[in-house]
Amino acid sequence: MESNVIEIRVRKQMLTAHGLMDLVVETTVEMGKLVVLFGDSGAGKTTLLRILAGLTNPDEGFIRFGQTIWLDSEKKINVPPQKRNISLMFQDYALFPNMSVEENITFAQPKSNLNEAEDLLRLLGLAELRKRKPSGLSGGQKQRVALARALARKPKMLLLDEPLSSLDAEMRILLQDEIEKVHREWGITTIMVTHDLNEVFRLASQVIHLENGIIKRAGTPESVFSDTSISGKVQITGQIVHINQQSVVNIVTVVSGHNQIIKVIAFDSDLENLKLGDQVMVFSKAFNPIINKLE
Repeated sequence: MESNVIEIRVRKQMLTAHGLMDLVVETTVEMGKLVVLFGDSGAGKTTLLRILAGLTNPDEGFIRFGQTIWLDSEKKINVPPQKRNISLMFQDYALFPNMSVEENITFAQPKSNLNEAEDLLRLLGLAELRKRKPSGLSGGQKQRVALARALARKPKMLLLDEPLSSLDAEMRILLQDEIEKVHREWGITTIMVTHDLNEVFRLASQVIHLENGIIKRAGTPESVFSDTSISGKVQITGQIVHINQQSVVNIVTVVSGHNQIIKVIAFDSDLENLKLGDQVMVFSKAFNPIINKLE
């Protein structure tokens, strides 16, 4: 029995806008990775997240976290949510309105520890806002407080349900950086729901692509979406989500606002003014795509 993986085998009948659908998932997730559940609305992403958290019971299933069994329907094992040591962060923040930023964080701690709360405030750029109530915060600030509060529980697994969907494009990029930084420094197994390809390429080490309740593909972002058609005669704006630097040429992956993936060949000189997260325009010149940074 591998101790560094999460084994998931679940089946759940769901009622969707298109009628009954069976969510059938069988996969493994390596601990310590940031995994994205990707797919259209109604594909089963949030339901799977809730099953992992213990908030929704599948019709049948088995979940093993390392060497600990959380769920085994055949043996009637179902560890309650509070004993799975999971933090689940929803889209709506759910902050306590009568508590300050600092109080929201310390309230979530298993045992009050001001030093650890201070570390979280500093890590997420909230130190100067510690005494503010949620009503005095912007959407991005509330999102950082919600993330800090989720981390304050010292979870074994962090579950994020489209945490950035309500933010504008600029704030989404900033918060993507925060999530990536937190994951890098804390190393918590993180499973994040999104239907935004920008977030997939910027954050995920593994993607599980759900479609109509089943896994369509799974793997790295590059492998999962490698068969997406790419047009050479284009004039599209988008965001750089991946730069694959090679010995002779480089491959720059750009995702447009409509989740279209474009791969562009770029020389080292082209990359001098380009980095991950840059907004760019891809256009064709003599049948070869050219990439320019947008000012």
